Amino acid sequence: MNLEGKRVLVVGSGKSGVAAAELLRKKGITFVLFDGNKDLDVTALIEKNPVFAGAEILLGELAPEDMARIDLVVLSPGVPTDLPMVNELRNRQIPIWGEIELAYHFAKGRIIAITGTNGKTTTTSLVGEIMANYFDDVKVVGNIGIPYTSVAADTTEDTVTVAEISSFQLETTHEYAPEVTAILNITPDHLNRHHTMECYIETKESITKNQTAGDTCVLNYEDEVLRRFGETLQTKVVFFSSKRKLEKGLYLDGEDIFYADGTTDTKVINVNELNILGKHNYENVMAAVGMSVSFGVPMDKIVEVLKRFQAVEHRIEYVTEKRGVKFYNDSKGTNPDAAIQGIRAMNRPTLLIGGGYDKQSEYDEWIESFDGKVKKLVLIGQTKEKIAECAKKHGFEDVILCDTFEEAIDTCYANAVSGDAVLLSPACASWGMFANYEERGRIFKEYVRNLAE
Repeated sequence: MNLEGKRVLVVGSGKSGVAAAELLRKKGITFVLFDGNKDLDVTALIEKNPVFAGAEILLGELAPEDMARIDLVVLSPGVPTDLPMVNELRNRQIPIWGEIELAYHFAKGRIIAITGTNGKTTTTSLVGEIMANYFDDVKVVGNIGIPYTSVAADTTEDTVTVAEISSFQLETTHEYAPEVTAILNITPDHLNRHHTMECYIETKESITKNQTAGDTCVLNYEDEVLRRFGETLQTKVVFFSSKRKLEKGLYLDGEDIFYADGTTDTKVINVNELNILGKHNYENVMAAVGMSVSFGVPMDKIVEVLKRFQAVEHRIEYVTEKRGVKFYNDSKGTNPDAAIQGIRAMNRPTLLIGGGYDKQSEYDEWIESFDGKVKKLVLIGQTKEKIAECAKKHGFEDVILCDTFEEAIDTCYANAVSGDAVLLSPACASWGMFANYEERGRIFKEYVRNLAE
């Protein structure tokens, strides 16, 4: 679609909307901003984001006459694609893109894209560092916090773009075609948005929809959904496994990670040489190696990065030690499966802070994963009663409900003794109490560091 002379509706005035507007302005394309908040302070918005100065801004409701003047819609990822307004735009045959599709329209170079329920940020960061160790111009973008649209205009044919792609972003891709993709795992998440598990799986798998036979998809062999999916793909498929030896792909054998090309099995690294903990992180490492090898990076360049790579912020991140109690920030554990990995990584008795926004998740497997490690479960937020009830159903009685985040931290500290750990791993989204999981993690770290010795 040629956007020259077109009128584009940017929906949402947050980070993604701002980056989309900036890209459109750079390319000389007229845009209209729409935000559903009818009380939005437009003057303050323009002061903060000058890109909106001079643009038409519509608030609250989108009238039929406004829709009639639009040629393309760019939705921010946080805007559900089944809103009545979006359905009406779709019924009018107006194309609906997300910021990934808009960026792809203008971007140049080669692309690697990573999705999955858990592990995306760690794997994307690791792949980004591996690429930067071999290529001169590397951009790391997407759900990791840097909108793809904010760098698309600066890409060249020599650029390698590594993108973390969420299911929300995949809903609005059309021609987006990465050279190498990975789906790390699929477990229930965001069912309040996707409604059914089948829809969620289909959305995740759509990351491969425009790949060709010469492209590569890296998949988790131990995820039954993905193993079956790999058998249907026309692209090259690289599997990784943490449970068995594979004839081709990456696998964990004891404490060693191997790469098998079909004829030779090459030891990549011993897990004790890594700076990240837990089997889930070894899976992330295998996925990163699979993508990097498929992209043409020599193994020695990959291993150099594996040996120095540190855990990403908010993912089982060590914060500090007070009175012999170690504090860990796993704010990125925004669903039960991610939070299970946080528990598994703990090697001492743990006081666990959980709860938050209700994404219609089930918490049974998370509670069962406590496995004697969790001394007390301290709960906050919208889901605290729901989780407490689930815990008691599974025979876990050491539950404390708190009204505030600070009260939860204080409660853990008061009940901890030397040799314990306090872990923030909520198994829930942060919305309602915090802007995002990053803010929740930052507040946790700041508060913990100021606790009295």
